[in-house]
Amino acid sequence: MLESKRPTLRNTIARLIEEFKSLRELKQIHAQIITSPELPKIHQDFLITRLLFFSALSDSGSLCYATRVFKFIKNPILSSYNIMIRAYASKINYSDDNHFLQSLFLFKQMLFNGISPDCLTFPFVIKECARRLDSHVGRSIHGESIKFGWFCDLYVQNSLVSFYSECGFLSSARKLFDEMLNRDVVSWNSMIIGYLRAGNLDMALELFRSMEKRNIITWNSMITGFVHGGRGKEALQLFHEMQNSNNDNVKPDKVTMASVVSACAYLGAIDHGKWIHGYLRRSGIECDVVIGTALVDMYGKCGSVGRAYEVFKEMPKRDTLAWTAMISTFALHGYIKEAFDTFEEMGAAGVKPNHVTFLGLLSACAHSGKVEKARRCFDMMRRDYSIEPQLHHYACMVDVLSRAGLFEEVQELVRSMPMEPDVFVWGALLGGCQIHGNIELGERVAQYLIDVEPGNHAFYINLCDIYAKAGRFDDVKRIRALMKERGIRKEVAGCSMIELDGLVLEFSVERWPVLVMDEIVRILNFFNNEIKGEGCMDYWDEILLNAQN
Repeated sequence: MLESKRPTLRNTIARLIEEFKSLRELKQIHAQIITSPELPKIHQDFLITRLLFFSALSDSGSLCYATRVFKFIKNPILSSYNIMIRAYASKINYSDDNHFLQSLFLFKQMLFNGISPDCLTFPFVIKECARRLDSHVGRSIHGESIKFGWFCDLYVQNSLVSFYSECGFLSSARKLFDEMLNRDVVSWNSMIIGYLRAGNLDMALELFRSMEKRNIITWNSMITGFVHGGRGKEALQLFHEMQNSNNDNVKPDKVTMASVVSACAYLGAIDHGKWIHGYLRRSGIECDVVIGTALVDMYGKCGSVGRAYEVFKEMPKRDTLAWTAMISTFALHGYIKEAFDTFEEMGAAGVKPNHVTFLGLLSACAHSGKVEKARRCFDMMRRDYSIEPQLHHYACMVDVLSRAGLFEEVQELVRSMPMEPDVFVWGALLGGCQIHGNIELGERVAQYLIDVEPGNHAFYINLCDIYAKAGRFDDVKRIRALMKERGIRKEVAGCSMIELDGLVLEFSVERWPVLVMDEIVRILNFFNNEIKGEGCMDYWDEILLNAQN
């Protein structure tokens, strides 16, 4: 009779472990397992392993408690080690090196105790090395996987490809990828994400086009990668291709929409952005704080401050990034009062600002020339919020003071900086010297910047402008001659994008046909003549006739 009850008791306890709601319940179950006289050792071991699994990996569990349970297991088996290694790899605070060392310690302990790792052990150990960007340890784990015969396992290979990609060894990752006999979508995604992370968008696109089957991670990685890589137009094209894809059977999710909205913000494509906003409402995708913040940013960068504010007020929950996006939008368009009012509301709502919030406020002061507000804001960072100003905060403050002509205060601020000023700090000061014609200081700063970045054409042009405003045209010729001698020219062609009837059009000086450039010159001449009132209609008739021909 007792024998027939044992499996029932084991199954009952196993079900209780799976359904536990709190750590207190788990401890009670644990006590029942180790004290019950009706459970044979084989069933106790099974239930302890199940309890270890749910304690270490469940949201309701505790990795700390799982560690204590593991330490009381006299002779842990492979599955117990795998649970703990997986837990440390998946649930750690990456600022805590002890967790990382503990994960490796468990792996070494396995080997010391004569327990051979399997295809579930290696992926999580390798993942841990990838998170820490520890290429030395990762390579040694790679060697261990070969030694124990798991190198050809698909999951181990995928982990290695991801590891080498994240550590920046793309050639090693690609070599492993090319040598794989079998690849799944994870294999392709790992390699594509590696190229995207390295900024090699073309190679990522080439692999993407070679894939037979893609999942949502593939599409989201490509769209997000192209947005971050400054190729927003292609990101939108990928999104529309995703919508029309019949083979992959994927639908856009929150990550997709946030990235697409960011692409619209980058391009200034407000018509696209409005359509995406409408699509969000029609599709039923939850407009969470991430998407809401992206919409605020998009409308702000596209110049629709009113729509940005509407979206912001409709958000049921707003975090620091959402408040900062709204403040930055007001700052970008010169609404300094609204920016600071929003900052006050943010404080009243109990949301703490970050360094980007203060950058937006300082930018608002720079645009409006509010020197005293900028001073108070700069002091408030440290005094009230313990946020130490970074280089871009100093650059913004230098810009505010330089525009106001307060050069002595600027120099004192620069001398007090705890870090070495960068080109943006000195560039802001140089801009102030141009505005106010401070030749002596401007000459020194410009010469310093030219020495630091001799290939940057902007500093030569700034210095020429300072000399020209002072009537020192011999110095202008000297700098121009120096630029010619050094082969200094504007390397990146000017580029503009506009949206017309929902279509994003890009214009660049680079590689334009001479015929098109001639036509642009003729149009400009027409406008010039129209302003002067000289033969406008005859000139316009000639252009129309040529266009028709």
